[in-house]
Amino acid sequence: MGNSVRRLLPQFIVMAAVFVVFGVLYRYFLDDPGEASLANYLRSGVHAMLVAFAAWGAIVYFNLRASRWLRTWPLAAEIALRAFAMAVTIAAVIAVLQVVIYGRPLAAVWLVGDFPRIFAVAFVLSVVIGAIYELVRLIGGRVLINVVLGRYRHPIREERVMMFLDLAGSTSLAEALGEVRMQELLTRFFFDIDEPIVAHGGEVHAYVGDEVIVSWPLSARVSGGACLDCFFAVSDRIDERAESYRGRFGSVPRFRAGLHAGPVVISECGDSRRQIAFFGDTMNVAARLQEHCKAVGRPLLVSADLLKQVRPGPKVRVEPLGQAALRGRAATVEVFAVERRAA
Repeated sequence: MGNSVRRLLPQFIVMAAVFVVFGVLYRYFLDDPGEASLANYLRSGVHAMLVAFAAWGAIVYFNLRASRWLRTWPLAAEIALRAFAMAVTIAAVIAVLQVVIYGRPLAAVWLVGDFPRIFAVAFVLSVVIGAIYELVRLIGGRVLINVVLGRYRHPIREERVMMFLDLAGSTSLAEALGEVRMQELLTRFFFDIDEPIVAHGGEVHAYVGDEVIVSWPLSARVSGGACLDCFFAVSDRIDERAESYRGRFGSVPRFRAGLHAGPVVISECGDSRRQIAFFGDTMNVAARLQEHCKAVGRPLLVSADLLKQVRPGPKVRVEPLGQAALRGRAATVEVFAVERRAA
């Protein structure tokens, strides 16, 4: 099973359960009491679930690479097209399922009476699903749940792995490409590396200029080396698209990263525009390790504290570089370079 399928499976299961229940409630409160039977309740539940999956499919499609062209449109036009596509999809699926599940032709009475009501309810719920999906994409599912529960209303300490990944040579690239095309390259780079980050359990915390900050809550998967494997998966993704980058921008993005593990203080900050902020020495060390990559000529550096928490896999090689004095920090840090073993 692919990483994308594994990530979506829990969402499918939850959505299926919710909409089966909703279909049953719709039958109970709004349908003809004379047709109340176990078979019809089951049909209504399946009907609602399949309509929800169709709407979900339309939502996911417009967020896949295949719909990248749509993101160049004005926002109003994009919203209008999304709404139209979802409306057509829902209407078609409702009509087809009415015939398939109930074995009845599309009678004029049903089209005039029941169909508009079913369509209106399904469309509104689909918009709600879409809004939740976009919120998850905006701030992450785990963060969204914690925000809803108020977990970060007050500062809280969590053990995290932090990665600062920075585009190398961005100053010379900006001079060669100009500001607009440089921003286009960054936008594309961040888009391309998002999937391998998510596939390895990472949560994008922020984009800062030409840098992306990624975090992992400490877990069995992370301890097994997922955060290290993530860096090499990002490298593979950019290599796959190297010719496309070279043709469009004249060069392939190069990058470096620093990883460190330790306690991070997390809290909501601001008022008119609230955001989740990370604080602490762990952030500083990860950022300085990324800077130190340039000094030692290595693309990936990690700390001894990270290697106490994370077991590198058999496909990577760890080389000790000794103690390093990182900028702005009095205490030295034991640094290791990590690279992939030759095939």
